[in-house]
Amino acid sequence: MRQADAERLARRFKALGDPTRVRLLSFISRQDSGEACVCHLTGHVGLSQSTVSHHLKVLAEAGLVTGEQRGTWAYYRVLHDGLDTLRQALTSARPERRRLASPARGSAS
Repeated sequence: MRQADAERLARRFKALGDPTRVRLLSFISRQDSGEACVCHLTGHVGLSQSTVSHHLKVLAEAGLVTGEQRGTWAYYRVLHDGLDTLRQALTSARPERRRLASPARGSAS
């Protein structure tokens, strides 16, 4: 894996290392419209608009959500390509199977 790819993956995983950001991402992805207004997200997680906006900025910088300003409020939607990248990294991270040499019979440990 190239260094730039590893850094991008690490940024995405790090963004999901906070339970609030996981909850926000989950809430947005469950909306029938595919998007959620910050005004609804604040009530969902019980945090101020500025705190929610900070968490959304982290998710956006990690490539997991994108936002669009409409009048007073911003609306966010999940970037499924970003999630797919994480899924692929996890499924391709299976360790290679290696045969380890068996200790010689009769040798003392």
